[in-house]
Amino acid sequence: MVTDLLTGKELSVFRGERLVLRGVSLAVTAGGALVLRGDNGTGKSTLLRTLAGLTPLAAGQILWNGAPALADFPSHAARIAWLGHLDAVKPSLSVAEHVADQGALVAVGLERFAALPARFLSAGQRRRLALARVAASGRPLWLLDEPTTGLDATSVARFAALCAQHRAAGGMIITSTHMALDLPGAEVLAL
Repeated sequence: MVTDLLTGKELSVFRGERLVLRGVSLAVTAGGALVLRGDNGTGKSTLLRTLAGLTPLAAGQILWNGAPALADFPSHAARIAWLGHLDAVKPSLSVAEHVADQGALVAVGLERFAALPARFLSAGQRRRLALARVAASGRPLWLLDEPTTGLDATSVARFAALCAQHRAAGGMIITSTHMALDLPGAEVLAL
């Protein structure tokens, strides 16, 4: 029997004065993927931030292997690779200084830019650099908010290959998106 590694039970979350999520439940197992779908403002980003421990719960529980995930926040944070709307790329650092793992740079097609300061990258290249950092993290749970924003078709295909590799190694992915992603067997949670 497969054990759910990450479980959310009856999650409710406020953003400001507004109840954005009410009674949301989910489970993702090793090798699994969950795609969050919904219109703008339905709580996809809020749910990702909540699962990361960045936005507090109003009600419900987030569990890791059956234990409260947020009880030991440093341990929970160490399991997560986070990619939000902002890429968190430092303009003065080189591409290689952002991601020391040359293999991750090759996987996103940025190896030839390793010595280039990040300020010279296009928006799509910065997004690919952020994805390379996620891939190089070695963390089991990827929380990705609109990961393909700004990517061309080739880069989206590279991203799909990174996801397949991560899942094949037992990793988990929870992502929000408005476009179709190549994540075979992924569950979909409509918000």
